[in-house]
Amino acid sequence: MSFEKPDHHDAKLALRVYEMRREAVLRDSRAAINQRFWPRSYDDVKTVLKGDHPLNAAYRQVSTYWEMVYGMVKYRLVHPEYFMESNGEGLLLFARIEPHLEALRRDTSPLVYQNAEWVARETERGRRQLELFRVRVQKALEDRS
Repeated sequence: MSFEKPDHHDAKLALRVYEMRREAVLRDSRAAINQRFWPRSYDDVKTVLKGDHPLNAAYRQVSTYWEMVYGMVKYRLVHPEYFMESNGEGLLLFARIEPHLEALRRDTSPLVYQNAEWVARETERGRRQLELFRVRVQKALEDRS
């Protein structure tokens, strides 16, 4: 596989990942997290990690889904820039977690969000998307005040 330009293998994998996002439970989980998870503090993050929290299952499904997807990019199973053109949504969750990442890694696992962080730092598209999402998250948090 060449990383000079994407090929049909990259397109197949991108389409498969899209198909997975259309699955009903994952779609509902993504909607719940995208609409209702806006942590202002690390305590908000810790709360959603509790098994009895109403968003816990959705959070776990969405965060692990995007870590799996971004692992494919990190390990070059797919052309990174091509793939990130249509798979940036996970960086919206990462932008919400990023201010609390150090504490989250300290308290849970030093490996948490390592693939999302990689695409956000190591791909041009990921860097651009993360900057846009940081602004969006900040504005949303201000609007919710």
